[in-house]
Amino acid sequence: MSNLAPIVISGPSGTGKSTLLKRLLAEYPDRFGFSISYTTRKPRDGEVDGKDYNFVTVDQFKKLIEDGAFIEWAQFGGNYYGTAVAGVKKVADNNQQCILDIDMQGVKAVKKSDLKARYLFVAPPSIEELRSRLTGRGTETDESLEKRLAAAEGELAYSKEPGAHDLVIVNDDLDKAYKQFKQFIVGE
Repeated sequence: MSNLAPIVISGPSGTGKSTLLKRLLAEYPDRFGFSISYTTRKPRDGEVDGKDYNFVTVDQFKKLIEDGAFIEWAQFGGNYYGTAVAGVKKVADNNQQCILDIDMQGVKAVKKSDLKARYLFVAPPSIEELRSRLTGRGTETDESLEKRLAAAEGELAYSKEPGAHDLVIVNDDLDKAYKQFKQFIVGE
């Protein structure tokens, strides 16, 4: 299965990417591997180091950049995020299809890399609905909310460019979105 192209999933924070991914991984526990991203942000409640993210300091992250450890990396909201070459390789070595959950900058970087991937974008029904979802999380300050919404507008604009993604799913109904998500990734 390691010859299956990695799947790059992107979309604004709050569109339901994690929810869709968790459902897919629960349904196909052995088929996929998740490349665990590195970040310098603090863990949210319930997040586990080495499972949800590899949480590192800014100095550790910069050293990884210097060492060429990342396929892609970006800075967002004052924090760094990156996908390690070793993480993607580890998934392939386990004979699993790799799934990457990255932002627009990451998508552009992966497209320039040697990684032959398929690209899926998860969009909110509207910016207003996205604001409501992010506010409902209770994890955003006014400042971080505005940064996320500004980034979302840029990502939505990019998603409309020809060839940016192989498929764009609007998550206005979770079951319908999951059906499209699964069809794109698994073909069922």
